[in-house]
Amino acid sequence: MEHIRNYINGELVDPRSGVWLPSFEPATGTVHVRVPDSGVADVNAAAESAAAAFPQWSKTPAEERSRLLLRIAELIERRANELAADESRDNGKPLRLARAVDIPRAAKNFRFFATAILHSSTDAHATDATAVNYTLRQPIGVAGCISPWNLPLYLFTWKIAPALAAGNTVVAKPSEITPLTAHRLAEICIEAGLPRGVLNIVHGTGADVGEAITKHPGIPAISFTGGTHTGARIARTAAPMFKKLSLELGGKNPTIIFADCDFDATLDTVVRSAFSNQGEICLCGSRIFIERPLYSRFRDAFVQRVSALRVGDPLDEKTDQGALVSEQHLEKVLGYVALAREEGGTVLCGGERVALNGRCREGWFMSPAVIEGLPFSCRTNQEEIFGPVATLMPFDDEEEVTSMANSTPYGLAASIWTSDLSRAHNMAARLHSGIVWINCWMLRDLRTPFGGMKQSGIGREGGWEALHFFTEAKNICVKL
Repeated sequence: MEHIRNYINGELVDPRSGVWLPSFEPATGTVHVRVPDSGVADVNAAAESAAAAFPQWSKTPAEERSRLLLRIAELIERRANELAADESRDNGKPLRLARAVDIPRAAKNFRFFATAILHSSTDAHATDATAVNYTLRQPIGVAGCISPWNLPLYLFTWKIAPALAAGNTVVAKPSEITPLTAHRLAEICIEAGLPRGVLNIVHGTGADVGEAITKHPGIPAISFTGGTHTGARIARTAAPMFKKLSLELGGKNPTIIFADCDFDATLDTVVRSAFSNQGEICLCGSRIFIERPLYSRFRDAFVQRVSALRVGDPLDEKTDQGALVSEQHLEKVLGYVALAREEGGTVLCGGERVALNGRCREGWFMSPAVIEGLPFSCRTNQEEIFGPVATLMPFDDEEEVTSMANSTPYGLAASIWTSDLSRAHNMAARLHSGIVWINCWMLRDLRTPFGGMKQSGIGREGGWEALHFFTEAKNICVKL
C-alpha cells in the first residue's frame, strides 16, 4: 500500500507526527493509500520554506516562470493516463470522465496562466501636465491554497497555477479524501525542476492542516474551495488578520427550461448537468424548472434518460455513474432523498443504494434520483445536497421562475434554455448567479471570472481576476 508524503522544500517527507490516515477507494470501500496526518509543525515548516523561496521566485523573470509552469503542464499531459486512473480510484468518478475532463483541464490551468503572465500590462495616467501615475502589480508573498475532493487535481491546479505564475510561493492543502494526484503533482514538480520551496503540499485534515494554514501569520492570502460552513469558519479566522480571501463555496443551481427550447439538445445537456461526476460538482443544476406546457413531455423523457444511466465500476468504459466519494457522503445524500419523501415529494426514479458484484460489491454507489412534487421553498430545494439528486418543478412565467430560482441562499451558477435570446439576456441579468449559461452548461473560457454571489462565496477566480487576487496593486506617482 502506497504511503503518500508531504512535499516541503522540494523534497517528499514524512509527517512530523509519524502518523498516517487511511484513504478509501470509493468503488470498493477499502483503504488504498495512507495519507500524512500532518499538523501545525508541518505547516510551519512549509511556510518557512515558502517564505525563504519567495524573494528569489518573485524576482524570477516571467519568461522563466512561464517555462517552468509549461514544463509542469507537459509532464501532466505525459502522465495523463496514470493521473486519470489515480483520480478515478481516489474519487470514484468514471475513468473516462477523469481522462476527458479532469486531467486535461489541470494541464490547461498551468498552460493558461504560464502564458498569461507574458502578456500582462500596467495602467498609466497623466495628471494634466503635473504628474504621471502608473500601477505596479506585485506578488503578495506566501499564498495558502486549499482545495476540495470533487475535482481534485483540476481545482488544485486552478489555484496553484495563478499563484505561482504571479510570483508567489505556495503552501497548499489537497483534500485528505482524495490526495493521490496532489502527490503525483509533487513528483512532477520535482521532475520539472521547480525550485525548492516554491510549492509546498501538506496533507492532512481541515481541522489540523487547513486551520493551521488559515491561522499562520506568514500566509497573507487564502484561496479556498469547499463547503459554505467551512468557508465561514475560514473567514472568521482570516478576516481579523486582514488576509486576502477568495472563497468559492456551495451552490444550489437552477436550470430554467422554456417551452421553445431545442428539446433534444436541452435534454442531452440537462441530464449531464444534473448528474456529471455523480452530481458532485458545485456547478451541477440540481433544481430544474420547466415551463408548464413542456413539463410532462420533458419530465417523462428526462426520467427515461436518467433511469438508463449505468451505475457501475468506474474503471468500466460503459459506466455513467461511479461511486460517491465516501460512505458518510452517500448516507447524507440518501438522507435527503428520504427528506424529500417526508416533504411530500415523489421519487420518479432512483434514490437507492446500488449493490454491485465483483470488486465493487462493498462500494458506495446509488442510483441517480429524480423527484417532483416539492415546493421550491422546502429544505430539499434550498439546501446543497451535492449528489445525484435533481428536482423538477413547473412554472408559468418569467417572474415566477426568476423568484423561485433566486430563492436560495446560494448564487453560483444557472442555465437558461430558450430560443428567445432577448428573453435569455433579460433573465440572465435578473438571476442572482455569478455564472449564467444560455443554451449550454460547463462551457468554460478560462479568461472569464468564476465565482458566486451570496453564500456561494466572495471573490472571483480565473483570468486576470485570479492574477489580480494573488498580487497587490501599487500606485507610483511621479511629479513632472
